[in-house]
Amino acid sequence: MDHTDIAVIGAGLAGALAALALSRDGRTVALIAPTAPHDRRTTALMDEAIGFLRKLDLGEEVSALGAPLATLRIIDGTDRLLRAPVVTFRAAKIGLDAFGYNLPNAPFLDVLNRRIESAPSITRIDARLESLEENATGCTLTLADGRSLTASLVIGADGRRSLVREARRIETRNWSYPQTAVVLNFAHERPHENISTEFHTRQGPFTQVPLPGNRSSLVWVMTPDAAAEMLTRETAALSSAVEQRMQSMLGKVTVDTEPQAFPLSGMAATRFGKGRVILVGEAAHAFPPIGAQGLNLSLRDVMTLVAMLAELPAIPADLGDRYDRRRRADILSRTVSVDLLNRSLLTGFLPVQMLRAGGLQALSSAGALRSLVMQEGLRPGSAIRSILGDLREKIGRHSA
Repeated sequence: MDHTDIAVIGAGLAGALAALALSRDGRTVALIAPTAPHDRRTTALMDEAIGFLRKLDLGEEVSALGAPLATLRIIDGTDRLLRAPVVTFRAAKIGLDAFGYNLPNAPFLDVLNRRIESAPSITRIDARLESLEENATGCTLTLADGRSLTASLVIGADGRRSLVREARRIETRNWSYPQTAVVLNFAHERPHENISTEFHTRQGPFTQVPLPGNRSSLVWVMTPDAAAEMLTRETAALSSAVEQRMQSMLGKVTVDTEPQAFPLSGMAATRFGKGRVILVGEAAHAFPPIGAQGLNLSLRDVMTLVAMLAELPAIPADLGDRYDRRRRADILSRTVSVDLLNRSLLTGFLPVQMLRAGGLQALSSAGALRSLVMQEGLRPGSAIRSILGDLREKIGRHSA
């Protein structure tokens, strides 16, 4: 029976990136999954994730696929009595050219697959996982094509319906929202100037994100009935609806891809690792497409694992348990914050509206607070470290 140090189950963006990252320290990796279907969506990768891609020698090639996000703007489009002012975050204010890049998923995955094909320590197996058994020394994987292999560590990157998670009997918490996201790309008359604009509406966020040239991607969250009706519209009527919702900020709009609809829901595994098994990406956590958190959180899963393995001469039998403890705070805090933000848009409860509007008002008027929020959004924990550092400095000066 063949043996590999690490088996990665799932060949989407999270799985492909995990395979590449984990193959660079001398360990052998098997990437196991049928070829991922064509994905017409886009992903906004933030600065921390782009920095990680640079370490994998992928930064320039991947960045060239997308458009930089130099400015992020939030506009309250709820038409409620308590409306917040426009909040604008500029990357230059924290010393960056861009917060990150918005990338089309399919070309991004093509780049990763080409690198995987040329990586001598990665074996690509185009087959579905059938079963997984773990013992004290490793894991035995049986594939749908009849093959079997053993691995010292198994990475479940196989999405919300993860077979890896199911095989290790890791339960999940699931919830849903009365919303559907309509996703599409569109061309526009005026340049976007690398500005991403998120309108907060009663039904959910309407988020325009730059693409190269005079094009942008869109995630438009609305009720399921509204989404179903939107998908029936001719291109001209759909384009007009997008332009109207954007208040014609980018001039005439022409939708140039077929729209897709995704019902919104959330999921969090009760554990993110167990024994010799680790969950990353949507096998571990999933939530609405708000605040560019999805793949960025998945990459932090991979970055954490890479850092942990770099400190270990061999793969221990309890690595999954250690990983679970290391990732828990980040994953749960991001899941809760995205959930609360989304629900705050849906509720008609006045105190919640006041809290949301007050928070955006504070961000609009306080430059220092905006900088802290930008730092925390790009690098979780950095804002707290900055505050503690300032406090230590002030205490030190006072003591002197």
